[in-house]
Amino acid sequence: MLPISPETQALMDRRAKALGPAYRLFYERPLHPVRGTGVWLFDADGKRYLDAYNNVASVGHCHPHVVTAIAGQAGVLNTHTRYLHEGVLDYAERLLATMPPALGHAMFTCTGSEANDLAMRIARAHTKAEGLIVTDFAYHGVTASIAEASPSLGKFVRLGEAVRTVAAPDSYRTAPEAIGAAFANGVRAAISDLKAKGIRPAALMVDTVFSSDGIYTDPPGFLAEAVATIRAAGGVFIADEVQAGLGRTGDAFWGFQRHGVVPDIVTMGKPLGAGHPLAGLTVRPEVLAAFGRECRYFNTFGGNPVAMAAGMAVMDVIEREDLLANAQRVGRYLRAGLRELATRHTLIGDTRGAGLFIGVELVTDRPTKAPATAETLRVVNALRDRGVLLSSTGEHANTLKIRPPLVFSQAHADLLVGTLDQVLTAL
Repeated sequence: MLPISPETQALMDRRAKALGPAYRLFYERPLHPVRGTGVWLFDADGKRYLDAYNNVASVGHCHPHVVTAIAGQAGVLNTHTRYLHEGVLDYAERLLATMPPALGHAMFTCTGSEANDLAMRIARAHTKAEGLIVTDFAYHGVTASIAEASPSLGKFVRLGEAVRTVAAPDSYRTAPEAIGAAFANGVRAAISDLKAKGIRPAALMVDTVFSSDGIYTDPPGFLAEAVATIRAAGGVFIADEVQAGLGRTGDAFWGFQRHGVVPDIVTMGKPLGAGHPLAGLTVRPEVLAAFGRECRYFNTFGGNPVAMAAGMAVMDVIEREDLLANAQRVGRYLRAGLRELATRHTLIGDTRGAGLFIGVELVTDRPTKAPATAETLRVVNALRDRGVLLSSTGEHANTLKIRPPLVFSQAHADLLVGTLDQVLTAL
């Protein structure tokens, strides 16, 4: 690892003093970006970094069309959804048009955590039940109720009394034809355990690419049996699209669409506004009805005019620049390059994903598939030192998480693969 400069250390010391001990920094040698454009970040010394991680900047850092839309609306009006405004309606209608017709209403928040929290409130009002089923290493947010359903936050964040976990659908260790049934059987076991404690199931909530569990996207359709299982038990299906949505998988606008299912609630986060605080959900009207009768929903700046302008601009860019096709084309090219690396580097056990959401699982031994946790940390930090940014995921933190802005090109993919080749060779 390269040494930490005195200037960076001084900034780290200021941060620790001002922000306290709960925050964490990426990388052993923290990054200090001061400017971004497209897929690039630039640090305080002017060094350029290829960003293969930040999906929140969905259409690229500081896309001119998004910046202009935000600035233009901010210079005219910014209020809340208790006043009439065409912007919120225009965006809601455009967002709903990307969804199956059964999802007839949209509601807006500022963060994905808020969206998932609201989704659970709606599900519980509709079902008159409390139980929630998530995957073993899920992350769904940081509000009190959703942190209790986010095992990836760590062992000191206790799961809620009505939360049960199920093993993620591991395509590296399970035959493709068995994945759907295995996941559905896990959901059945979780439902049975809830009922044994006198708790009825309200919802199954999954990130539709299982990003925190290790990134599992295939085979398409494997979610259908689990969705049918939760509905047969009286619960609803919540598709968390904060990371999987907006065309990231390349073959569909939303991750759930790859599985041939229509969720009861779909939640979304800040990629909707390319980082501007825009999040929300879409929901079946019949599922929202009870919540609408019994509760009053108000989010001061969830769905404000500036956020709506950002959301509309992101949709414009996705359509004009054909970013779904780009995600599919470049993602396929990148996965092929990573799989070629695996023929020369035995540390690579598996490459998987869809579109521009890719996991590369590193193992110390291919026959046993033992996780290479320490080696993965070294790879992530060595890539950072060579100007490529990504991270790791999964329970053992041994899967490289590649999730770049949707404007990532084949040339960027070549740079990523080439740099990873250098790092693995050096190891």
